[in-house]
Amino acid sequence: MSLRGLEALLKPKSIAVLGASDRAGRAGYLMMRNLLDGGYRGPVLPVTPKYPAVCGVLCYPDVASLPLIPCLAIICTHADRNLQLMQDLGERGCRAVIVLSSPASQFNELKALASRFGMRLLGPNSLGLLAPWQGLNASFSPVPIYKGKLAFISQSAAVSNTILDWAQQRKIGFSWFIALGDSIDIDVDDMLDFLARDGKTSAILLHLEHLSDARRFLSAARGAARNKPILVIKSGRSLQAQRLLNYPQGRDAAYDAAIQRAGLLRVRDTHELFSAVETLSHMRPLLGERLMIISNGIAPAALALDELLSRHGKLAELGSESRKALAAQLPDSLLVANPLDLADDATPARYRAALSALLDSNDIDVMLIIHAPSAAAPASQTAQQVIEVINAHPRGRHLTLLTNWSGEFSSQEARRHFTEAGIPTYRTPEGAVTAFMHMAEYRRNQQQLMETPALPPGLTLDSAPAHHLISQALEQQLTRLETHEVQPILEAYGLHIMPTWIAADASEAVEIAERIGYPVALKLRSPDIAHKSDVQGVMLSLRSAREVEQAAKAIIERVSQTYPQARVQGILVQQMAHRTGTQELRVRVEQDPVFGPLILLGEGDGDWRQVGAMAVALPPLNMALAQNMVRQGLGKGAIRDHRPLYPLDVTALSRLLVQISDLLLDCPQITELDINPLLASGSDMTVLDVSLQLAPCQGDGEGRLAIRPYPHQLESTVLLKNGDSCLFRPILPEDEPLLRQFINQVTREDLYYRYFSEINEFTHEDLAYMTQIDYDREMAFVAVRRNGAANQEIIGVTRAIADPDNTDAEFAVLVRSDLKNLGLGRMLLEKIIAYAREHGLKQLTAITMPHNRGMIVLAQKLGFEVDVRLEDGIVALSLLLDTPVNG
Repeated sequence: MSLRGLEALLKPKSIAVLGASDRAGRAGYLMMRNLLDGGYRGPVLPVTPKYPAVCGVLCYPDVASLPLIPCLAIICTHADRNLQLMQDLGERGCRAVIVLSSPASQFNELKALASRFGMRLLGPNSLGLLAPWQGLNASFSPVPIYKGKLAFISQSAAVSNTILDWAQQRKIGFSWFIALGDSIDIDVDDMLDFLARDGKTSAILLHLEHLSDARRFLSAARGAARNKPILVIKSGRSLQAQRLLNYPQGRDAAYDAAIQRAGLLRVRDTHELFSAVETLSHMRPLLGERLMIISNGIAPAALALDELLSRHGKLAELGSESRKALAAQLPDSLLVANPLDLADDATPARYRAALSALLDSNDIDVMLIIHAPSAAAPASQTAQQVIEVINAHPRGRHLTLLTNWSGEFSSQEARRHFTEAGIPTYRTPEGAVTAFMHMAEYRRNQQQLMETPALPPGLTLDSAPAHHLISQALEQQLTRLETHEVQPILEAYGLHIMPTWIAADASEAVEIAERIGYPVALKLRSPDIAHKSDVQGVMLSLRSAREVEQAAKAIIERVSQTYPQARVQGILVQQMAHRTGTQELRVRVEQDPVFGPLILLGEGDGDWRQVGAMAVALPPLNMALAQNMVRQGLGKGAIRDHRPLYPLDVTALSRLLVQISDLLLDCPQITELDINPLLASGSDMTVLDVSLQLAPCQGDGEGRLAIRPYPHQLESTVLLKNGDSCLFRPILPEDEPLLRQFINQVTREDLYYRYFSEINEFTHEDLAYMTQIDYDREMAFVAVRRNGAANQEIIGVTRAIADPDNTDAEFAVLVRSDLKNLGLGRMLLEKIIAYAREHGLKQLTAITMPHNRGMIVLAQKLGFEVDVRLEDGIVALSLLLDTPVNG
């Protein structure tokens, strides 16, 4: 269904209310009252055979009697009439419907009817929507709503009503307020696509209960987050709450990983939600995360410090120059430190003196000023002094500032002064620090969107043996493989595994131990015993033939006594690894019901049932994403600092995670992978024990992934007219340096034809936007030519950006200015046309300038319709993709 169909829902020219009522308390009455009282200017058409008029508006007995086709219909009747009314509306040509109430048993039929007639459906079980800038209140809400720049999307009517009531009291306005209900058609991703382009919306607030399509959500969220802040509150952190919601949920940590990957910000509750809104609306962008705390009391500063440390924030360290400057301004009795306690007798002048000294310091990025009620420093007077200092100092315009004026009665006026001055202010020290950490986390997530990832140097990959072994195992109906069977699969992807042998009985275990040398470890192999520890199925540091024989027999005997029905498929024999000074980690791959495969990282002996016991990431991973995952694990304590003899090598562990990600992408038959333990000794990563779960893969192997990986299958090699060989491939995030070099070799004239403006320099953010694309919605092919034995260069780029409906796409082609007339432009354009057809697009369009004769002639040769608009100074190009390309 088309995103453009949302116009009928969100900007309707006429509205029909089915089940309109003149009886107060009925849904049809409240809906009519809200539409009329909200100031909606289009025709409102009540439909009911019971009344001649509702709220003074002439009624129509049924849908067929309406004098015009309504853009939007709102069904307020009893649920048993929903399906017939949907049928009537579809036959009449209605484009959008809000269903206020429906049992789950109707969902499939409602969705089928909406699809059949091309209608967009909001709900069912939706509160409705409010659009204050249009005077549109198509909802059950009894609460009036202010105009504003925030858009709110929720899947819960109860949460929607709560937020409306909360915002009303605080006079917070909205651009859109949309309650999705069960979202069987219109979902979160549709709304994000719309709001990302909405000029009235500066930030988006999102309440989630569930996701029906993780890939579409991540694509829409990532695209919207590049344009405006998106804050997310997610119901169902605990397993009990997830069961209560009755939707497939999976790990809550997977939502954290997805939200972070898309550049969004997750908050814990509704209070934090609006606190974060105020922060993002008023706080200056962070230049760094070093926080300075100033207070007129130890206790409030301690509360702020506790909150900062619990959220893994960073306290600024004052250098000698900063300390000297402060000491010169403050009484000798005060200790110069961070937090800085100005004492409970601090006057406005003391606040002013401390601020003046710190504003000259380069040791801090953010300043939190705390004020507890004090006779020595009246709240309003002190606030005005702070504002004056900040406004007068040159650095005051750049430093990020937060204030906490505690108390209620005495501090209300002071907080109003700060708000009027555009300085964020909070009622508690913890609230101020929480707001700062929101900003810090948002900054990190946005930076992750703009990082230039790197490929691991010298990464070896030989997937053929792995594919052969996996296919062989499935043919033999082996779905679980243990260490000795998994070893060649992991080694094909460059991972180092401790050599492992399988013994049928105790005597064969002794033979293997004698051959490989002592000490050795024995491990039970049984598909029926998930945890070897249940039968003491792992015996370590065995140093003689007798010890090996006794241990092997003891393991088998314990199994027969504890699990007599369990199958024993032998004993694994390994040399003992040198564990002294090493760190034992665990890497696991599991399937999430919402996001598909997840990669988990934590301690080898950790309890992964505990919240925060592991770091979680969505594949595919590159080095930047893997390093972020490792640092996140270290920051949250999922990987603890045990002071090993050889410190953890973040780069080496990140490389291993990338190798695991590549294995997972290449082999969709892998449903689970558990490396436990992984021995980390400096840069040496050794797999000691690993198990692999397999299942036949049906259909598209990439369909299980929440993020579409790099499409290797789209690579092709072409020959230019001069005989040079050139690789056409999708662009990679790692291409940023090559793309910069390419642009530097394009003339100003060619760049002007491409971008319609003079561009002096492309920033890192510009280039990141061009290289870090969502392969689900956008495609850019680069023409890469070898330049010598090791170097390569980009000599041409073509790009197509599809609309969210995957119907139309805008394209562009740019060839290096000194390499024209080699046929490269035509081949690139043919490449993007073929891709667009295969991807299901209906039309390619572009705009160029009349002077760009080369592009216009090429487009004509390939069948594009050329529309010269001299009055606008442009030429519009379009190609319907159901027609063949001309030769």
